[in-house]
Amino acid sequence: MPIATVNPATGETVRTFDAVGPDEIERRLAAADAAFRDYRTTSFAERAGLLHRAADLLEKENEEIARTVTTEMGKPITQARAEAAKCVKAMRWYADRAEALLADEHPDPADVADSGGSRAVVRYRPLGPVLAVMPWNFPLWQVVRFAAPALMAGNVGLLKHASNVPQTALHLDGLFRRAGFPEGCFQTLLVGSAEVEKIVRDPRVRAATLTGSEPAGRAVAAAAGDEIKHTVLELGGSDPYVVMPSADLDRAAEVAVTARNQNAGQSCIAAKRFIVHTDVYDAFAERFTAGVRALRVGDPMDESTDVGPLSSERGRADLEELVDDAVSRGAQVLCGGRRPDGPGWFYEPTVLAGITPDMRVHREETFGPVATLYRAGDLEEAVAIANDTSFGLSSNVWTADEAEVERFARDLEAGGVYVNGMTASHPAFPFGGVKRSGYGRELSGHGIREFCNITTVWHGA
Repeated sequence: MPIATVNPATGETVRTFDAVGPDEIERRLAAADAAFRDYRTTSFAERAGLLHRAADLLEKENEEIARTVTTEMGKPITQARAEAAKCVKAMRWYADRAEALLADEHPDPADVADSGGSRAVVRYRPLGPVLAVMPWNFPLWQVVRFAAPALMAGNVGLLKHASNVPQTALHLDGLFRRAGFPEGCFQTLLVGSAEVEKIVRDPRVRAATLTGSEPAGRAVAAAAGDEIKHTVLELGGSDPYVVMPSADLDRAAEVAVTARNQNAGQSCIAAKRFIVHTDVYDAFAERFTAGVRALRVGDPMDESTDVGPLSSERGRADLEELVDDAVSRGAQVLCGGRRPDGPGWFYEPTVLAGITPDMRVHREETFGPVATLYRAGDLEEAVAIANDTSFGLSSNVWTADEAEVERFARDLEAGGVYVNGMTASHPAFPFGGVKRSGYGRELSGHGIREFCNITTVWHGA
């Protein structure tokens, strides 16, 4: 795949880039290795000052970077601005809290004595250069939610971004450099996917994190496992959105429209499968479909646009194949289901009902503005449908019954259960999944500790 900015709203190639060659890759790996030796000794206060400066710069450059993001992957401009602002918030969150999150831990003195020691401490030390293989759908947020905690922990970062967002990747490279981070602390590598395995296997790279497809995750995990290196993987989801009879239906339907169609539905944690109790199914379906039908599809630079284009022609074709397969097997199209006339890779926001297990859309992630509706007879059936997937990233539950909340929190196979609200990542809460959605956690204290050497320092009596 070429490294290029191709505007998905028009199909126009805006700018192309040459991939860096072996000599430049070597230079940057050497720079990362050298930078880590000094950067690891900096204080939390020094790192926080640098990260606050990066946050300040990104805040000032919000409009510039938002327009770049919209041009490269089609996110509506209002959502692109919000993504940049969210990154600023996360940078400041980690700058202010990293020291406390990585504070020394002191085991119980009785346990220390029982071990034959006089004192002991557990410390969180940085690992070294970490490779981040990141996707295009949230091209700022995916990077920052890795980079902010990794840099605050004393690691250095190497970014292999998606090939369709090179200008965003280079802007981030320059952002950290202009903020004053030492040379080599954060570098963008404009390389194709074929180079990733060699970089993972390089002994100077100590760990890797990837957000993306299952095949990409398997490839990185296999290479890292062969080299005995730590990885964190986030590989997508097919999140359930369960609506029970006691739910506020108006609110549940309103939020459902956003939960499915934000970022043109191209989100791992977007609600994708809407599982509704039979007692309120018809009422919810009517409200939800009306809301989806009212969404405005159009130019992502237009302030009034709700849904922009899909990021690529291939992405739209994949989505169409899933919809066509479902319809051929008996699914009902309640709204949408077509590509609009005109240029760009747009697709109508779509609601499908009558989903059966033999349909591909039941098993595969729909990465675009297509929702599937399921009818559940009771809580047990709702849980069974929700868990009938190879994914387990997040989930949404709408109910006013606390006993039902506890059952869903216990029984849903997911890394998150969001009650009466939409799943959203926040720096304070751990983020990640189970099953084929991956392993490890980003964000919160759990995320910053993923790339730390947890070290026991023990003193004899």
